[in-house]
Amino acid sequence: MPAAGSPSRSGVVDLGSNSVRLVIFEGTGRNPLAIFNEKAVLGLGRGLQASGRLNEEAITQALTVLARYHAVARAMNADPLEVLATAAVRDASNGPDFVTALQERLPGVPIRILPGEQEAGLSADGVLLGFPGADGILGDIGGGSLEVVRLDEGRAIRAASLPLGVIRLAERSGGDVVRARAVTEQGLAEVPWLAEGAGRDLYLVGGAWRALARMHIAQTGYPLAIVHHYVLRREEARDLAGVVMAASRRTLERMPGAPQKRLGDLPFAAVALRRLLRATGAGRVVFSANGLREGWYARLLDPATRAEDPLLAAARELALRWGREPGLPPALLAWIDPVFAEQDSAARMLREAACWLSDIGSHDHPEYRAEQAFLRVLRQNGVGLDHHARAFLALVAALRYEAPPNAPFMAPTQVLLDMPAIRRAEALAAALRLAYTLCGGTPALLAGTALRREGGRLVLRLDEGSGVFAGDSVLRRVEALGAALGLEAVVEVEPG
Repeated sequence: MPAAGSPSRSGVVDLGSNSVRLVIFEGTGRNPLAIFNEKAVLGLGRGLQASGRLNEEAITQALTVLARYHAVARAMNADPLEVLATAAVRDASNGPDFVTALQERLPGVPIRILPGEQEAGLSADGVLLGFPGADGILGDIGGGSLEVVRLDEGRAIRAASLPLGVIRLAERSGGDVVRARAVTEQGLAEVPWLAEGAGRDLYLVGGAWRALARMHIAQTGYPLAIVHHYVLRREEARDLAGVVMAASRRTLERMPGAPQKRLGDLPFAAVALRRLLRATGAGRVVFSANGLREGWYARLLDPATRAEDPLLAAARELALRWGREPGLPPALLAWIDPVFAEQDSAARMLREAACWLSDIGSHDHPEYRAEQAFLRVLRQNGVGLDHHARAFLALVAALRYEAPPNAPFMAPTQVLLDMPAIRRAEALAAALRLAYTLCGGTPALLAGTALRREGGRLVLRLDEGSGVFAGDSVLRRVEALGAALGLEAVVEVEPG
């Protein structure tokens, strides 16, 4: 049994045409926290196109792997635990017999054979967990099927499932990439609403497409090895797909970042991507690490938790784990708001997140606080942070701890942020440094001060007798903030 007060755990097995994976999530927060993630590539759906049956050799392996997953989930106290079977099992003539054999080995564990549209719906829920306002077309490619969903500003409004997974596409085309293009084009033509993606984003889910993203990251020297929220312009995505489609297996083996276990699938994933780009007219490709499994998790959340903003939820989670005073971040936001009031809602949300993250180095060694805070924010688990937000908030956290601007560990910000964003981060960090110098991390002392703009002046007000005074460090930091904002710094002391 789990220890009293420990977070709950839940587990889901994604039983696909190519691989089977167990993910165990801890807690029921807005951002899924996977504490166990294991995959086995079995090829359960290989040969299905010709035989109509699941691969017999893979069935034996799958029963062994699922028995292990059941044991792991029980040992980790995952409840609920559920198996989600997708295209191969639902399409195979021996699928029901396989499920019966599974039920004997996994007593009491629900095994759901998902219809195509349900599979698409779960994928959409997973994507929307990380992209709440997603607008465009979602494509989730597996081994047996390709699910497509029309997303309209955070809502899934249409869905379809097509027999265009990488294994099935390879088999339907006889392993010929040129024929695969025609097969894919014909299949996508049956979904006319894909054209509603013109100029919008194309959200890509699935291991084969994530592999293409990792290859692009490796080949371009991109400074953040996180596929989730990785973005390619339409032309970049077309070029990447074209190179992979034309490459021989030997050439693919030599490409940086190419996964050896997926080499045979990559050309067909590239075909599907390129045809989908043509069918949708999408302006950008956005990769999502969230999909079916996270969609399953999302449906466990209560409505209030699911409605939270994922960026702010992630920032609060880090603050509660690593900070000292949970009441300070809201007070900090109110304190600095008058200085940055002219910024838009997106900028304010980043500012609020920065306030929550501003004390997460408090328990680290003083010599490494800036670096630890930077890396903790940049590489955090939050599903709602695009790479710009990660870099911006990480830079603010590091500078709040007085990291040298040229510190080597901050090099990724030079690639991920433009100069105006860097300047905004510097000003925000200067405001937070001043606040912590004044209050020592306590809301009570911060309440004895106020910050405002007054024409071309930045005015810091201190209440006499509140425990805060204008010492050298305060004067230096208010002047630094004034310089960052292009304002003259003034300190006023109010009589007690």
